[in-house]
Amino acid sequence: MREISLDRLRTLVAIADGGSFADAARNLHLAPPTVSLHIAELEERIGAQLLSRKRGQVRPTAIGEALVERARRLLADAAQAMDDVQRQVMGLAGRVRLGASTGAIAHLLPQALDELREQHPAIDVQVAVLTSHETLARLADGTLDVGLVALPQPPVAGLAIKPWRRDPVMAFVPAHWRSPARATPEWLAAQPLILNDATTRLSRLTTEWFAAAGHHPMPRIQLNYNDAIKSLVAAGYGAALLPHESTTPTPDPRIVMRPLRPSLWRRLGIAHRAAGVERSTQHVLDVLWKQRLG
Repeated sequence: MREISLDRLRTLVAIADGGSFADAARNLHLAPPTVSLHIAELEERIGAQLLSRKRGQVRPTAIGEALVERARRLLADAAQAMDDVQRQVMGLAGRVRLGASTGAIAHLLPQALDELREQHPAIDVQVAVLTSHETLARLADGTLDVGLVALPQPPVAGLAIKPWRRDPVMAFVPAHWRSPARATPEWLAAQPLILNDATTRLSRLTTEWFAAAGHHPMPRIQLNYNDAIKSLVAAGYGAALLPHESTTPTPDPRIVMRPLRPSLWRRLGIAHRAAGVERSTQHVLDVLWKQRLG
């Protein structure tokens, strides 16, 4: 079945508005035979007469009037769709899909999103809580536009993965514990621990940090939500190893932070498709790069 062309509908509306084929031809910058051809094709497609000529004026028939009413809405919707797309092409509006871990979403994204809202209020950022592996997979298949991922990562064809931040991993310890000025693997391995679960890059980092000193502690509990871990530390349930971003609020007074010896760093990168970055996505990347540290 042949579809009805918007150009044909536009011609029908122009005739209804102007009352003649000649006026429609002038307004649409078409040759008169082309206007006649458009109407003939429409009437053949519909299977009914759409226009009638009375006293030298062209008017829609009842069927034509119904089609003109629908055509006006279709043409307005098409114009609005083109305007919306053009605004996105120009970077004035759009939707950007971003993947990140809970830690980045809780403490690193809010400041960037607030700045984006002030500069580009019509850009909507849709955030998904994902592991780094999931983020890279979705970037590769085109269902994400930007990702915040733990580093290092192997190269992925078609993606750009660049260093973004380097934040120190600290020992978060209940304030009522007697703790050293610097937390060592030996001291922490002897304490009850609350650690990130094994699906996270931070879990692998801390496991390697302990193993380098010959320790393999078993945590009391493993979670993948840093704020919940801090709440358990504040309650005295155990100590934790977590990254400390300089922009995060002051910890709960029931928690003290101790630097690690040897030091340990959590590195994050920004990932996106290497080619064809839309302007709205570039605006999101720009505000994220302003938070680059380390």
